[in-house]
Amino acid sequence: MRIGTTINVGKTVERITADIARHHDAGFDSVWLSQIFGHDALTVLAVAGAAVPGIELGTGVVPVYPRHPQVLAAQALTVQSATKNRLTLGIGLSHQMVVENCWGMSFERPARYMAEYLEALMPMLHGERASLNGEVLTAVTFAPLDVPEVTPPPVLVAALGTTMLKLAGTVADGTATWMTGTKTVAEHIVPTITAAAAAAGRPAPRIEMALPVCCTTNRSAAAAVIDEEYKIYPTLPSYRAMLDREGANTASDIALMGSEDEILEGIAAIEAAGVTDFVASISGNRDEREATFEVLARRAATKTA
Repeated sequence: MRIGTTINVGKTVERITADIARHHDAGFDSVWLSQIFGHDALTVLAVAGAAVPGIELGTGVVPVYPRHPQVLAAQALTVQSATKNRLTLGIGLSHQMVVENCWGMSFERPARYMAEYLEALMPMLHGERASLNGEVLTAVTFAPLDVPEVTPPPVLVAALGTTMLKLAGTVADGTATWMTGTKTVAEHIVPTITAAAAAAGRPAPRIEMALPVCCTTNRSAAAAVIDEEYKIYPTLPSYRAMLDREGANTASDIALMGSEDEILEGIAAIEAAGVTDFVASISGNRDEREATFEVLARRAATKTA
């Protein structure tokens, strides 16, 4: 199982690049940038990845609604060119409140939208024309996208429900999960997407799982920080459904918290669940965050030794 972390994007591109370099030097397998209401994640990865060699660069995740498949494909392939083919493209639907209230777009048929989006995106990434006149999306190219000397990036779909997991397993390269506990990943996420990939004759999917992590001697204080930092997520229907499935209420209920041994036990359980890529969202005060970084770096080094 590969070990990565999310990178705080609330900084300058120069500082983000320095953070990625630190992760590379510490032996992490990957770093992941979110796409919310700040930096454009793919642009940052192109700039930072050109400066920092060797480490995988992921988006966790880019919402598909604001970007036509041709725009996203061209941007992703450009990142591949800039970084010597180290991008993993995580994409997702976002949420109804964002799509409708912020972007003024319809969220009426999200699974159909993603299915048609992938039908157009995947050929473009693989050097093929797209010719889609779908029910909710049109994407037609007259020729393959002209980005030389690149390979198609793996595409991970943020999929939690059964329909989306089956789609991700059938068409994409895997899934990226957030706010979903270990039991739910083991009993729902992994078997559903793996069966779909097998039925479609595709390779075993990548399963990227992200959770808050905090190495701490004060679990109650760490839990309070995590629940405040991630308080929006239990209110969003897709994440609420996963928390309910886990028997959890808040983010801290599924986070990895405590001593180094406790965190490593949690990571071992995640690996046993079938996860291929664990991505830590490091939380806590400055000392706790530094301690967490060191724990994860040692785990990454042990894996690669």
